[in-house]
Amino acid sequence: MTVQEFSPIASLPIMGETAHQTYPSATLYVVATPIGNVTDISLRALHVLSLVNAVACEDTRNTAQLMTRFGLHKPLIAAHQHNEREVAETLIARLQAGERIALVSDAGTPAVSDPGARIVDAVRAAGLRVLPLPGASAAVTALSASGLVNDQFYFVGFLPAKAKQRENFLQTLRAVTATMVFYEAPHRILDCAGALAAVFEPEREVVFARELTKMFEEIHRCPLAEAEAWIKADPHREKGEFVVLLAGAPAAADEQDVEAERILKILLAECSVKQAANLAAQITGRKKNALYDRALQMKADGDAED
Repeated sequence: MTVQEFSPIASLPIMGETAHQTYPSATLYVVATPIGNVTDISLRALHVLSLVNAVACEDTRNTAQLMTRFGLHKPLIAAHQHNEREVAETLIARLQAGERIALVSDAGTPAVSDPGARIVDAVRAAGLRVLPLPGASAAVTALSASGLVNDQFYFVGFLPAKAKQRENFLQTLRAVTATMVFYEAPHRILDCAGALAAVFEPEREVVFARELTKMFEEIHRCPLAEAEAWIKADPHREKGEFVVLLAGAPAAADEQDVEAERILKILLAECSVKQAANLAAQITGRKKNALYDRALQMKADGDAED
């Protein structure tokens, strides 16, 4: 028997647990849907989609296809970036009547670089409940496989389409120390790589995550100086939806200097210049010779004041 023919997961008691959980009425359910691989949808999401009175969605055609693949058929309400405020009023009226409404986008988590935030805001302002169902997110998926070691990330989303606006905006990000997360369309990916290379240091690491969870998924990491050449090397690399990750800036040198001086000052009160420099180098990772020279200067300045 192949994996496709039988999965032991199907017989687990957990599969039926969703039906025994509480799903309050008069609630907007924010439901994450797959970003590519349809089987990434959660059991809870499927149950809620089968339970709600209607589904508010970015594109009714895409959502209809998704629902049909799971044998689900619900009234669909178009809720895209051009009609969010108007649709919010309709949804609020239905929620106040006690209905359950699901909110989905075409792929991933609604309201994250996708329509939905205005609807959620309006529903909350009306005093109604919003219940999120977590699931796929292209940004987090790309981060998890990037290997970029950083405890923080800064979600940027889509860059401006016009070159000058894009350059000006990227200039404001030069000092960001968190990993930066961009979304980009295939027809602009080369322009995006060029703009990043023009603004940031060539040694910065960049990750291109293309077609995540789909058949032609590709995740490539390289120095920014090599990015444009990598894209141009294969015409297929200008196809599909992209998440682009850019390593953050190193900690500012002046911040490092301030910390090193603070440590040196404490050590010089108890140690010789040589000992203070040695210990400070071990603590900060800075070069011992530079710390020794600075310690000598600090010691001389302190003696002069005395």
